[in-house]
Amino acid sequence: MLSTTTAHPLSGLGWDEDRAAAFHPLAETGLLPGRITRIDRGRCDVLFVDPETGEPATLRADTRAVTGADTVNNPCTGDWVAVDPAARPVPVVTTVLPRTTAIIRKGAHKRSEGQVLAANIDTVLIAVSLAAEPDLGRVERLLALAWESGAEPLIVLTKSDLVHDGEFVRADVEAVAPGVTVLTVSAETGAGMDALRALATGTCALIGQSGAGKSTLTNALAEADAMTVQQVRTVDEKGRHTTTTRELLPLPAGGAVIDTPGLRGVGLFGGEGIDLAFADIDAIAADCRYDDCSHRTEPACAVRAALADGTLPERRWESFLKLRRENDWIASRTDARLRAERARLHKSRTKAARRAYRV
Repeated sequence: MLSTTTAHPLSGLGWDEDRAAAFHPLAETGLLPGRITRIDRGRCDVLFVDPETGEPATLRADTRAVTGADTVNNPCTGDWVAVDPAARPVPVVTTVLPRTTAIIRKGAHKRSEGQVLAANIDTVLIAVSLAAEPDLGRVERLLALAWESGAEPLIVLTKSDLVHDGEFVRADVEAVAPGVTVLTVSAETGAGMDALRALATGTCALIGQSGAGKSTLTNALAEADAMTVQQVRTVDEKGRHTTTTRELLPLPAGGAVIDTPGLRGVGLFGGEGIDLAFADIDAIAADCRYDDCSHRTEPACAVRAALADGTLPERRWESFLKLRRENDWIASRTDARLRAERARLHKSRTKAARRAYRV
């Protein structure tokens, strides 16, 4: 057993006193704490401390005991969990510990459930390739997703070795990312990587389109060829889905990085991130005469004035409205789904009560 003065072997991955205190009742039942590094088809890899050696090790565990219909609360890469190592035929994950942060997008289908991309992350690295002209609307969408997670967003403009106007593009991206650091890097030449390593502390998660260089960046941060890398199409600079699962890799200097599959669609699953991603619009709207200004026909509307004089670009305003409409739709669908679930539960309980009465 570790002494109280000895650092826990997983402290570099985020295990701290708060998590230890929350886990204490589970430890008394013989369960072990660990962090999911990879999950696939009802099984996951869990990084834990081997009781015999006291060193970090990995075991394969079954997650079906903690997997249910609520997809947002299902185990995910980055989750801290309790594992029963003595379960047979394989160890079993019995509990998912409360998350501090989580990247959640709307599922890639027409239903309203959320999909967790990574959990318990400190920094969201938004990878944007300089090899093609960045889509500022997509950058804003990814920023909203990152802010909504509760983690700190950081935009990484990759492949700077392939272009000569990287700093000009950086200025354009900074204009749509108020309060967010934007770095220009090249994993091939190492340019900007020291600055990225200095800021990418704790657990980081990489998000972005296929071909943005996420896997190459992951290998550079991990200082190993851990992730497969493929070439992008020269026609449109788009890549294939090299990464098909989310995987957590410990970093040499402490912390970890989670590589995620390329995101074709980025549906948001919450509204707070939109407000933070468009903090400049919120600041402008604060100067409107009326607190409930709809920014349409009201007199002394600061937003309309900013649009008129170019302070607020029309493109950015339309992007903000689009994300707001999407979020309102998701919220209405989620509320309707919750009402339907409550109605089904009430109906099943009523039927059970009637059967009990007949008996």
